[in-house]
Amino acid sequence: MHSLLFDIAVCTIAAWVLGVVAQLARQPVILAYLVGGFLVGPSVMKLVKSQESIETISELGLIFLLFMIGLEIDLKKIVRSGKVILASAGSQILGGAILGILFFLLLGFPMGQGRWDALYLGIAAALSSTVIIVKVLYDKRELDTLPGRVTLGLLVLQDLFVILFLAVQPSLNDLRIGVLLLSIARVAVLVLTMFLVSRYVLPHLFRYIARLPELVLVGALAWCFFGCELAEQLHLSREMGALVAGVALSTFPYALDVTAKVTSLRDFFVTLFFVGLGMTIPIPTWNVIGLALLLCAFTVVSRIATTFPPLYWMRQGIRASALPALNLSQVSEFSLVLMTLGVAAGHISPDIKNAASFAFVILAVVSTFAMTNSDAIARWLTRRLKSFGLRDLDASATPADDDGDGHGARILLLGFFRTASSLIADLERDDPDLLKEIAVVDFNPVVFANLTARGIKVQYGDISQRETLVHAGIEKAEILVSSIPDFLLKGSTNERLVRQLRSINPDAVIIAPADTLADVAQLYEAGANYVMLSRLTEARDLREALTSALSGQVDTKRAELAARLDGRAEVLA
Repeated sequence: MHSLLFDIAVCTIAAWVLGVVAQLARQPVILAYLVGGFLVGPSVMKLVKSQESIETISELGLIFLLFMIGLEIDLKKIVRSGKVILASAGSQILGGAILGILFFLLLGFPMGQGRWDALYLGIAAALSSTVIIVKVLYDKRELDTLPGRVTLGLLVLQDLFVILFLAVQPSLNDLRIGVLLLSIARVAVLVLTMFLVSRYVLPHLFRYIARLPELVLVGALAWCFFGCELAEQLHLSREMGALVAGVALSTFPYALDVTAKVTSLRDFFVTLFFVGLGMTIPIPTWNVIGLALLLCAFTVVSRIATTFPPLYWMRQGIRASALPALNLSQVSEFSLVLMTLGVAAGHISPDIKNAASFAFVILAVVSTFAMTNSDAIARWLTRRLKSFGLRDLDASATPADDDGDGHGARILLLGFFRTASSLIADLERDDPDLLKEIAVVDFNPVVFANLTARGIKVQYGDISQRETLVHAGIEKAEILVSSIPDFLLKGSTNERLVRQLRSINPDAVIIAPADTLADVAQLYEAGANYVMLSRLTEARDLREALTSALSGQVDTKRAELAARLDGRAEVLA
């Protein structure tokens, strides 16, 4: 026991020290945990030598990792996924896995007769890192953009794909129809039992203990281990049971509270899993390094080949098709989980798992850099592809300064997000004549398609590029409006945009938004005629709501808002 406690202490200290270093270097902390485990493990410093400790640490961490992944899978989002996400997911996940299997089979990796190296490598290359992607997109405030939503939708469906693979993984060495059907039946029993209990029993139990945080935490852990042991009794893996337990718990009313209670414990054991995984990595041979580099190259190429074409064919434009492919270009932490299970089942050699671990490390660094600079990469890629003759959405667009009758738009909305969406909805209902004077310039393909369908003039293009502004007819417009805050602008700021607009059209009235009070003076100095501060409008609305509440008229205030929202169909809901 003392040895295990010492080993856990060493792992925790190493993870914390290297985690701080990773934060300073702006690298994923998972990378730090793997490196920390590698350093303190048997291959380098030999501070942790007990194989039993390593296996115990890794298994506990893996169970909690899968339980929390299950908790965060939103089944409703999967059901509501649009055809764009569903079609691109089918291409990326199934296409990527099939291409990977064929590629590694051609290279001589076995598949069958007890060895499944090609299968595991192909599936590992088809999965992307949720932890890295969500962290970078969150920092860049791009989770709510179209490429961000497509990326997140693909990640959720990747998790669903892994669940299906885990169902058959224990029976790979005996894949007869009868054995496969038996495995599916066992999974069905596991899933049905867990969902029935979570639907009809757990809500009543958690309602009684909701005010006792320690019992909520213990109850969640008990549910996790119940799922693990039920799966074990059904001859499935404990990891599969933990994942199903998490997914089942995500559907009942106390899921958010449970997630909040379990998160800190999850972080600790997930840390132990990746440190434990790092401890199993030996000093690499040239063969392992070569396979890792090959896996990296194939992952990037296959991600582009299976993600970009379906999005482009569904008229999402070059930029919105390229960014998800770029975002998804890394090996998933789930791939490492599958490799660990593969080694434990004897399906693959340890060298395969080690190569996947090194590929994860390499792509974690490279893809983080690429995602951080994704806008510049997407612009360069758009120019190159268009120079090779690939058509973008602007190829068939009518310039915003020409409605077909030679009449230019008097008002140009540069960029289109929620404020512009609400403005268009107000004008459609209250002032359709003014709406006829407006044209929009934006590079969101959803905005382009919806505005075109409504008969509103729109030009597809990037407003941070001078040629887009000139082509849109900036010099002829009377009023130029930017309604997008700085943190959403890509490749520019409102101050820079205003200066550029003023240089092209010295006489136009320019309206722009400010994020902070200090920005107001800078925008006026840059040439803006009026600066919008959304915080003032929100503060006025909040003051009116407070006054209504104090006078007992909050229901009247609510009814006024309901009347404004009634029948409202915005481009961006």
